[in-house]
Amino acid sequence: MSLSVSRQLVVFDFDWSLVDQDTDRYVFEVLSPALRRKLKDLKSSVQWTDLVALCLEDLHGQGFTRQQIEHALQILPFHPAMIRAVTGLKAATHVDTTFFCLSNSNAVFISTILNHKGLQNQFDEIVTNPAEWDASGLLKLRRRVDPTGPQHKCQVGCSPNMCKGRQMSHCQLARDELDDFLKRRGPDYERITYIGDGSNDFCPILRLRSQDYAFVRRGRGLEERIQKEGEAKGLKVQLRYWGGAWEVEELFTKLLH
Repeated sequence: MSLSVSRQLVVFDFDWSLVDQDTDRYVFEVLSPALRRKLKDLKSSVQWTDLVALCLEDLHGQGFTRQQIEHALQILPFHPAMIRAVTGLKAATHVDTTFFCLSNSNAVFISTILNHKGLQNQFDEIVTNPAEWDASGLLKLRRRVDPTGPQHKCQVGCSPNMCKGRQMSHCQLARDELDDFLKRRGPDYERITYIGDGSNDFCPILRLRSQDYAFVRRGRGLEERIQKEGEAKGLKVQLRYWGGAWEVEELFTKLLH
């Protein structure tokens, strides 16, 4: 993994990739185990983003405040090695690195954590589910792909709230999420590196080239899908496996030498 590029794109999933937890579940584990149980019990019958939104409404109804939710996010496990990995690669002067976050979490959870860790300026763009606080302190969450509008129609198996590979444009033509990003930012990235863990990260890495990398967290859904479907689906990207944040820091260091 020698550095032979001058411009690269690094795409991060958030839950269990950038941070060492699932943001949706962790907030309820900290504040309301009963609602955490509700998430577990209903996840097979209610679309996940809709279910989290309902549980946030329940949390608000029980009197939990914005400050309590923000504190739960601020104490969520985030390994120092991952922070060093991001800041170190971004600070390198001999390569122009763009960081892009592509996550099924939500805008408030991600921004709260990144701001707390001083990483708010490291990511050039974040694509996730929309969320905002209302005047009463309720965190209102909705799907990135509106269930009443055109759907992404992904054939790879992505969740209906967001396909990390494809989504529907306003003209109702399927477009690649990464292609959309590249059209906005410029198509001349010599290398793309994707860091992910879940089965929904399989769709975007199918779009990567042979000179690109996927840093795959061991023992999770993405590794399983690669083993079962990667060859049949024509996966071209170079694979590197990791278990802890220190290994991502190590892999990022190799990108610079």
